[in-house]
Amino acid sequence: MTNIQPAPKRSIISNIFISSDEPRLRAGWRLLLQTLFLILLSIPVSLLAGLIPVSGDGFLFSQVIELIIFTASIFIARRWLDKRTFTSLGFQVNRQALTDLLMGIAITFIMMGLIYLIEVAAGWLTFESFAWQTESLANVLGGVLGFFIIFIFVGYNEELLSRGYHLQTIASGTNLFWGVLISSSVFGLAHLGNPNATWVSAVGILFAGIFLAYGYIRTGQLWLSIGLHIGWNFFEGVIFGFPVSGLDIYRLVRHNIAGPEIWTGGAFGPEAGLIVLPTLAVGAALIYLYTMKRTKP
Repeated sequence: MTNIQPAPKRSIISNIFISSDEPRLRAGWRLLLQTLFLILLSIPVSLLAGLIPVSGDGFLFSQVIELIIFTASIFIARRWLDKRTFTSLGFQVNRQALTDLLMGIAITFIMMGLIYLIEVAAGWLTFESFAWQTESLANVLGGVLGFFIIFIFVGYNEELLSRGYHLQTIASGTNLFWGVLISSSVFGLAHLGNPNATWVSAVGILFAGIFLAYGYIRTGQLWLSIGLHIGWNFFEGVIFGFPVSGLDIYRLVRHNIAGPEIWTGGAFGPEAGLIVLPTLAVGAALIYLYTMKRTKP
């Protein structure tokens, strides 16, 4: 008969700090320390950034700074706390990555176009003009290209943090359901600092976070979610002329919205209105159809 030795009894300190399944900190401590790394890194990086003269509103520059801080803090946490590689968050580079990125952008074009058509059909939106009717071609191209580049940074930064580190770390300590729900809730709360934000808009962003998480769940990678995030902001604001999470940015289409705020989201944009819910359902269906034959890595 084989003698099975009982597992050594864990100390109280080990139970509090160390994961029960492998020698690394529990998920909550890893999240806390990554946040601390982020804050500590932001101090010297922001001080150095302050020495660089920036023209305009500095939106692109702030996103570059955010990229440095987010990437560095998560790389350190991933390597030394999680005992995992940075790429294992969902950054496998291959041909499928580019396809996912582009498909995510395409799906959100359909979603934002649907919102525009619904508001026109309901009589809530009155078209006024196109940007090129009142501006030079150079200004139009500069506005469109400039904000597309900005939204590439925004998509990477926010997906790296929310669907990358937050979702996956929380899920490793609990399960996928709580990982998605808690990370999406934090994502919604983080947007309360945006102009015209309300608790209603925070709930709308929470649902948008769950939608973005679905792209990660279906592929096991972050590329589709990043594409969805880029396209959401770009088509919502630049192409179809809605506010982007409360921000009034460059718009190709100028229009006036006079519909009920509970549906349109008012000055915050569609995320704060009921109109976002059927649109998210359509987007989720498109993600499912796109990934239905996919085998996750």
